Amino acid sequence: MYISHELRKNNIAEYLLYMWQVEDILRAYDCSLTRLRREYIERFDYTDEQKEEMVDWYGDLIRMMNQEGARQAGHLQINRIVLQQLEELHNQLLDSSKFPFYTSEYYRVLPYIVELRNKERKDSGEAHTSELETCFNALYGTMMLRLQKKDISPETQHAIKEITTLLGMLSDYYKKDKAGELKFED
Repeated sequence: MYISHELRKNNIAEYLLYMWQVEDILRAYDCSLTRLRREYIERFDYTDEQKEEMVDWYGDLIRMMNQEGARQAGHLQINRIVLQQLEELHNQLLDSSKFPFYTSEYYRVLPYIVELRNKERKDSGEAHTSELETCFNALYGTMMLRLQKKDISPETQHAIKEITTLLGMLSDYYKKDKAGELKFED
């Protein structure tokens, strides 16, 4: 909870990945607030008041997951909205001639996106994710592999580095846009 608030202010891409991880943590505890409190929240060195705030926050997320049918898989609407906002900004940046470095990075990453989407299509039978969601899926998948201490090929590491650069740029532009500092027109 405390991490999510900081990330949302400072790096929206890291925030989204963090929230996806929170969704998976809640699933790991079967969306049981009782188990989550006993087996997860109690491990933190927080005051009783902070722990109760965490229980409330996780409880709200569990309710949303149940209401939105995301208990087993998928993402919460609040997270899908963040992704949609990022996609809208991404398209605005690409459509504007004022952001050549972003456009250049996008075209450097595009071959990796195409390759990943083709793999998604092959694995699932169809590709129904946006380019940015494909990027986030790749980062999240790599993060999970690292947590499991599994090998990641040099090619994948290179692709992830490029994708991270693009999403880092997008996060910086998102922060500027939210602060009213981003101008698309003269």
